[in-house]
Amino acid sequence: MNQIKIGTCIPGDRVEEWLPAFIGKGFETFSINFHMTLGDVELDQLAMKTEKILSGSGEKISTVGLYCNPIQYPEHRKALEHVICEAEKFGADHVSTFAGAWEGKPVEDAFAEFGKVFRELADMAQERGVKLGIENCLMDGTWEKATCNIGFHPRAWEAMFEEVKNDNFGLEWEPTHQMVQLIDPVSQLRKWCKKIVHVHGKDATIDWDAVKHGGITGAVPFVWHRMPGFGDTDWRNIISILRANGYEDDICIEGYHDPVYNGEWEMTGQLHALQYLKWCRGGEFVPSPWEQ
Repeated sequence: MNQIKIGTCIPGDRVEEWLPAFIGKGFETFSINFHMTLGDVELDQLAMKTEKILSGSGEKISTVGLYCNPIQYPEHRKALEHVICEAEKFGADHVSTFAGAWEGKPVEDAFAEFGKVFRELADMAQERGVKLGIENCLMDGTWEKATCNIGFHPRAWEAMFEEVKNDNFGLEWEPTHQMVQLIDPVSQLRKWCKKIVHVHGKDATIDWDAVKHGGITGAVPFVWHRMPGFGDTDWRNIISILRANGYEDDICIEGYHDPVYNGEWEMTGQLHALQYLKWCRGGEFVPSPWEQ
């Protein structure tokens, strides 16, 4: 079984500036992420530049993400198709995105259109040897009023995987987005692990006193996104469940959210998360002499 690698996420428009600073710090993979648009970035040129930056490091780009709404906006879908086609130039075997939605309408209203769009996208990815993952982020949506991603709740996942049955199609999962719904991520992972194609390394801290006294409607803060190692989740459980279910891909730390370890403390927090996750996976692989 292959070791689960630990990497980090870098905004797509900051790769040339930030990626060199991450080289040699112990990160094993990188995820390049774009939000809603590729902007002025030319992917083929960026791929050549990242190849040059990573040359000789032993580190790689595992994922290119474009988190957008390919159901409602044709230009989003076209850009996502472009990412799928260009992923191999980065050496990436994952593309991550949102499931899309009809903005302001119930999650269920988008199931049929989701199926039409993502059957084609999943087929396109499969032809290119790419896994296509849906991040489980609410994006401030609810079941009755989605924003840009219906893929935040297990009830939607059941419908999504009925619509799209490709083996290369699944979830880009992280515990945080379930914890903000007060869903237990460990119990959920045990049930859904086989459908996970990529993992974000982000955690959360829940203030249960705030929940008891103020609820979760947003009037009172009750949850904070955290780096792994500073949140409530025991990532030894997460990695053990992943490994027991045959997961051999990577975990990419999604920084830039922690209310304490940000700004000038961002790299400190990320390196702590990196070492913590490596510890949670059992350290470095050491072959058993009796198995040789």
